[in-house]
Amino acid sequence: MYITVRRYEGIPNPRETGRRVTEGFVPLVSQVPGFVAYYWADAGSGTMISTGVFQDRTGAEESNKKAAEWIKQNPNLFTSPAQITAGEVVGHKTR
Repeated sequence: MYITVRRYEGIPNPRETGRRVTEGFVPLVSQVPGFVAYYWADAGSGTMISTGVFQDRTGAEESNKKAAEWIKQNPNLFTSPAQITAGEVVGHKTR
């Protein structure tokens, strides 16, 4: 598995951004081949974090491309590009 984490700062309206991500972006990212899970979190003070889990690196990279495109289409929600960190899962446990 492979994970990509995107950090967004300066989000002017976290509640509205969360709603729009859930309704608009989640359906797109969940169609990426290898999709496993997606989480969108409010870290406070205008910072939001997304975590996408994919079966392989290709899926994670595709999700980053889709996220960049979606942000361009929704400029009123974001004030800056994401800071992206990604890597192979080397340990995990699920219930």
